[in-house]
Amino acid sequence: MRRKEQNPVVLKRDLSEPLTVPEAAIDRAVEIMRSGRLFRYGEFTAGQSEVAALEREFAVYLESRYAVAMNSCGSTMFVALKCAGVGPGDRVLVNAFTLAPVPGAIEHVGAQPMFLECGNDCRLDLADLELRARKGAAKVLLISHMRGHIADLEAVNDICRRYGVLVIEDCAHTMGASWKGRLTGTFGSMACFSLQTFKHVNAGEGGLLITDDDDLAAKAILFSGSYMFYDQNGTRPSAEVFERYRQRIPNCSLRMPELTAALARPQIELLSSRAAQWKRLYSLLAELFDEIEQVRVPCRPAEEDFVPSSIQFSLEGIDAQRIEAVLDACGRQGVDIKWFGRATPLGFTSCWEHWQYVRKVEALPRTRRMLDTLCDMRIPLTLTPEDCRVIADILREAILAID
Repeated sequence: MRRKEQNPVVLKRDLSEPLTVPEAAIDRAVEIMRSGRLFRYGEFTAGQSEVAALEREFAVYLESRYAVAMNSCGSTMFVALKCAGVGPGDRVLVNAFTLAPVPGAIEHVGAQPMFLECGNDCRLDLADLELRARKGAAKVLLISHMRGHIADLEAVNDICRRYGVLVIEDCAHTMGASWKGRLTGTFGSMACFSLQTFKHVNAGEGGLLITDDDDLAAKAILFSGSYMFYDQNGTRPSAEVFERYRQRIPNCSLRMPELTAALARPQIELLSSRAAQWKRLYSLLAELFDEIEQVRVPCRPAEEDFVPSSIQFSLEGIDAQRIEAVLDACGRQGVDIKWFGRATPLGFTSCWEHWQYVRKVEALPRTRRMLDTLCDMRIPLTLTPEDCRVIADILREAILAID
């Protein structure tokens, strides 16, 4: 008698499920909509600005002097580069493992990215950084803590200090994360954070620039589009500092609106509990994935306290065609996994070979080898331990099927 085939297990959970927005944030957003006061600046005094309050609260959270709120993390990177004096024809050092808004911000100021190698642990290659810095290739490093993987930031700062390279941190994936107990965003001269839906605070879109430097803060506020209302910012240097720049810096209209800040503010205090929950889920997934032959999860150093809203792993010893088959099989069973090795860009995932506006890119063999097998999966906080086991089973069976 012919045996009936069992129905495949399907994950009944949407891996793109975003963080929920607290009711207090929704209530405040409705109040603001009813008032009609959606713009952060104005010739009125009724009530405090939500954006200014967010700037104060985020600066306190990071123990930084200044926070400047903008409409996206990409905008904050653009403004940070402008504040650093980067302009047309300049080169900016950046790790090759990054996402499109990073080279996009560099292109926005008319500069060109100079990509640095990354190793199998998804982190910036310090030897390549030192080589380029020693040669004087660029005066700014825009370091992207891509997917929450943090390089040795003390070593990065040491190299950049010795060769006169200013450091800007892209912390889109590391809000609340730290290196040796020190929060990311506090190592560079400036840092950029994201409030996009799939990051650690869900405000739809938004960015925060952090700095301790008076002049950089004043420039950032003016570039963001404060008009002459810069004294309404939540954190700001003295009027004397603004006098140096206020008629020399263009208004780039990159402001954050009141609704975004209202949605974000109540979520800052949730960062630590969210981080703990993400770490529990990540640890379980990493343990389950490590039990699967041909799956390797990158090593995380003890100094890194990361906030893993996603998990990365390599499918080793499997060629491109079979990787695609594995991921397609997982997708049919509800497990959506991205792959950085695709020949053409898809969704949020692309790499330097797809960014044709970058005029000159040197060979990056180590990064290319790493990306060829690197996969990426979101970790929604709604996942249960049983969901994690189902995901691992689906991935294991998909690999066995193609073998």
